[in-house]
Amino acid sequence: MKKILAFALVATLGISAQAQNKNAKHNLHVKGNCGQCKERIENAAYSVKGVKVATWDENTHNLNIVLNEKKNDLAAVEDAIVAVGHDTNDKKATEKVYKSLHSCCLYERDEAEGEHVTEANPKKEEHSHH
Repeated sequence: MKKILAFALVATLGISAQAQNKNAKHNLHVKGNCGQCKERIENAAYSVKGVKVATWDENTHNLNIVLNEKKNDLAAVEDAIVAVGHDTNDKKATEKVYKSLHSCCLYERDEAEGEHVTEANPKKEEHSHH
């Protein structure tokens, strides 16, 4: 009986360890406007150890990520993205970093979060030149 329990325990631990080795797929909503934003967001994500795939869609603002969770976590990816000026649903870039973006990259920020939305922010349709 002890041998059966020991085998079951080893088998369970082996399955758990194997599941942790797999890369996890994540989807983040990241604010941005144009091709420059896309490049900046994807480069920020790829700068995080463990990110295998990072693809941001300019129309949906969704960033699809494949991340080796043994090397890092989703919070590290979000930290890298806000550090270059782009808000996610959970984290916000500092006002200083946001305002340092190129004028066409100044996306509309949520007022509910205490951010200031101004008329100087360009609208999406004005970014077709990228």
